[in-house]
Amino acid sequence: MRVLVVGQGYVGLPLAVRAAETGHRVVGFDTSAQRAESLACGSSPVEDVTAAQLGPVLRDGTYLPTASPDDAAGFDVAVIAVPTPLRDGVPDLSYVLAAGRTVGRYLREGALVVLESTSYPGTTRDVLGAVLEEVSGLRMGSQFALGFSPERIDPGNRLWTLATTPKIVSGIDNASLERTAAFYSGLVERVVPMGRCEEAELAKLLENTFRAVNIALVNELDEVARDIGLDLRAALEGAATKPFGFMRFNPGPGIGGHCLPIDPVYLSWWAAQARGQGSRLIDLAQQINAARPAYVVNRVDEHLATRGQPLEGARVLLLGLAYKPGSSDLRESPALEVAHLLAARGARVSAADPFVDPAAATAVLDGIRLVFASDDELVAADAVVLLTDHEVFDYDRVVARSPFVLDCRGRLADRPAATVEQL
Repeated sequence: MRVLVVGQGYVGLPLAVRAAETGHRVVGFDTSAQRAESLACGSSPVEDVTAAQLGPVLRDGTYLPTASPDDAAGFDVAVIAVPTPLRDGVPDLSYVLAAGRTVGRYLREGALVVLESTSYPGTTRDVLGAVLEEVSGLRMGSQFALGFSPERIDPGNRLWTLATTPKIVSGIDNASLERTAAFYSGLVERVVPMGRCEEAELAKLLENTFRAVNIALVNELDEVARDIGLDLRAALEGAATKPFGFMRFNPGPGIGGHCLPIDPVYLSWWAAQARGQGSRLIDLAQQINAARPAYVVNRVDEHLATRGQPLEGARVLLLGLAYKPGSSDLRESPALEVAHLLAARGARVSAADPFVDPAAATAVLDGIRLVFASDDELVAADAVVLLTDHEVFDYDRVVARSPFVLDCRGRLADRPAATVEQL
């Protein structure tokens, strides 16, 4: 089949390459001409697609990256995998609408359109479906199929990949569900039919809201336990030995990535629109998690004060900028907020992250120095803050060379030292 994938980022690019590898002829459309040109040269912007994967599908012509909308013509299946950010706390579906208008221009009778972008219940049918009908002049259901299959990409995860992670599929009617299931069955090991798009959209939001709420719980308990002299991580170790009814989540400097800081807000906003009241639990969890970067900065300030040193003018080295270990992904990373808050209070901030592209980091760090975690940088720092526990960091050397380390990830808990404190 001829497959169009709109959006060539963390979600769309792995899907496009996988579809090409399984025998489809794929057009990967992205509005960024620079990204399309880079992909055409065999350079991948995401960890989950390597140059070794791109090369064969580019050479045999089964994958065409492009920024030209005219290349979208003639598709049998179109998958939309574009961002769904927040604007002032409100869902922004402008990318979905723009993608829908592009797809609608070339939509033919009998084609299938699938939305993978995360959004609130009703988006596939009421928002995307409406714009597809308006632009194409065709009717969803009777003249084209429309489905929703939420992305479950975990950047850098080598065990649970696009192919091995169960794939939820849904449709606006039975025929659309069957078409969507049939398409993804050729790409992944297992599809999970759900029926209506609305329940599938809710399921996606539920997955990430579950994580965000539980992370908020341990983040708050982390502060409570510290105030009364208890070790929450020790309590978590004990609780995690229970073989049922408990799932471990760990405290940290905040939440990052596209999903956890965004999806729960979509769910609470949708609830407020649908019934006049959002979710108090979700809203509180978001407040707790959003406050963690400031808590990290206050902890650094407290430690420096015990040494008679003000935060203003102090040299602070941050280890890790990406939102998760082993990844270069800076989206919504709490480390960026920590860096900005420290700088705003007068600290001289530097940051080390071997995974992050310096150009990408410079664009969001606003003058904060990027360095290697060398002995000279560790010794010169008044405080070192471990924000992302990449495996490549030499933690024995970090502990030995640093005058003080605030461990925000529990990575150094098994390296007791007078210079190390747990968040």
